[in-house]
Amino acid sequence: MTADPMNFRLDLLAIGAHPDDVELMAGGTLLKMAQQGYKTGIVDLTSGERGTRGSAEIRLREAQAAAKILGLQVRENLGLPDAHLMLNEAGRLKIIQALRRLRPRLVMTHYWEDPHPDHRMASQLVTDACHLSGLAKLETGTPRFRPQKLIYFMLPQTRLTTPTFVVDITRQFQRRMKAVRAYKSQLYDAQSKELETRLSTPDFLDRVEVDLRLYGNLAQVKYAEAFVSREPLSMQDPVAFFRRVGPKRG
Repeated sequence: MTADPMNFRLDLLAIGAHPDDVELMAGGTLLKMAQQGYKTGIVDLTSGERGTRGSAEIRLREAQAAAKILGLQVRENLGLPDAHLMLNEAGRLKIIQALRRLRPRLVMTHYWEDPHPDHRMASQLVTDACHLSGLAKLETGTPRFRPQKLIYFMLPQTRLTTPTFVVDITRQFQRRMKAVRAYKSQLYDAQSKELETRLSTPDFLDRVEVDLRLYGNLAQVKYAEAFVSREPLSMQDPVAFFRRVGPKRG
């Protein structure tokens, strides 16, 4: 992907189908980038209003609490219909408008092979929108813009897929998990009368940690998050790059 010659507003924008999706899959990377001085943001496509637990209002409050923990510059919700994301013009247009307004250098979203239909639809919608946003004749009232790069974050269910790269989030792990725990309505609560989901089982957060350890083990660090690129990654100085990230030697 190529970028138009204009200033970037955000360095990194993560786009998820529901509030809590990004925190669960890429929260540590967003936090790490914010700590390094980059401008970061999250766009949630839906409010999660059809989720088994909680409500749209509760999840929006939880999302704002998580945004503060992650040090985000921006958090927005596009209000698309939960459990009914579709590959249509209306959804693509809303994402295009967000991209042109926020002008992110790097965009990340769901991996395209995902068991959740909203996640699969989100992946395709964002992929389409990142390209279409650069078309000058697609008018939205704001200048055309195309991110420099689109990457995909990985769910535990996709862990058998080899990631293109992983990000060491060992130092960010505890705060990352604090952002996840901001979604109290979705997690285990012994006093709750709502129906149980995968997220609300007592061992869910333990399983999240296991997956982050698995990805970390790939890079010989304690915790990491994994990402996939559909395109080859280019680098200016491979010697310097691999000297910096190469395996530790005993």
